[in-house]
Amino acid sequence: MGLGPADGLEPILGGSVDDDVTYLTEFRRRLGLPGIVDVHTHFMPEQVLRKVWEYFDAAGPLVARQWPIAYRDDEQVRLKTLRGFGVRAFTSLVYPHKPDMAAWLNEWTAEFAARTPDCLHTATFYPEHHAAGYVQTAIERGARIFKVHIQVGRFHPGDPLLNPVWGMIQDAEVPVLIHCGSGPVATEFTGPEPIAGLLRRFPRLRLIIAHLGAPEYREFLDLVERYPLLRLDTTMTFTDFFEAADPFPDGERGRLAEFGDRILFGSDFPNIPYSYSHAVQALERLELGDDWLRKVFYQNASELFELS
Repeated sequence: MGLGPADGLEPILGGSVDDDVTYLTEFRRRLGLPGIVDVHTHFMPEQVLRKVWEYFDAAGPLVARQWPIAYRDDEQVRLKTLRGFGVRAFTSLVYPHKPDMAAWLNEWTAEFAARTPDCLHTATFYPEHHAAGYVQTAIERGARIFKVHIQVGRFHPGDPLLNPVWGMIQDAEVPVLIHCGSGPVATEFTGPEPIAGLLRRFPRLRLIIAHLGAPEYREFLDLVERYPLLRLDTTMTFTDFFEAADPFPDGERGRLAEFGDRILFGSDFPNIPYSYSHAVQALERLELGDDWLRKVFYQNASELFELS
């Protein structure tokens, strides 16, 4: 299927999966990359993913704009598509929006990782009294990355119920990919201040800030400067779709080069309204150099997750 209409809405950019494959094959060849590591992809239980797609189709309050899904396919087709793009490792980012959901999601992601060797075993959590128990279980079962979505979950990362969770994740040195910027729609829980407070208490957390922290790019770069284990992912940034709403400040481009060792490529596949190759092109046209691209698309994540 791939880049087809979604309930009458066409993706922002046209093209086909074959076009993606052709472009990405040449991109990897030119840079000498063995593959791409995509730290921000979504594989979920089918009923959950369908609900997510319905929310995007309806331009729900946390989306607030047309957002057609470019890669609306069955799970096995999506896996084949991603691998065809040369993606060597990826994630199954899930996130609860209510209590008593995270442990069930973690069971699914553990099973998915067991049958999908190129997926980094992903887990999640929510502020609830039993969170420490299922987070410890996830770590013991080999979770390699946690996903937290402050905006969707509508909770403060400093919630006291999460104190033991953050502590054990910090000690286990497992990265946490966290959507905490105020894009696309701000809530009372989003922005850099809650994360700054969290890092003051847990400075050894290996947080990965989704979407470069959009739209508070400058403030999250300030935090990267302050905390050497903090990282950023590029998800959707610099694409035409994102730049139209939350343009990256030109004056901060130099800092992307400065912190090139701590920026990881992410796509948001399959929930993107444009071609996968456009996400790659968007970073290429920054003209930060081939070494920067090699780090962002492969080396940084390979080192973080100790990929062979």
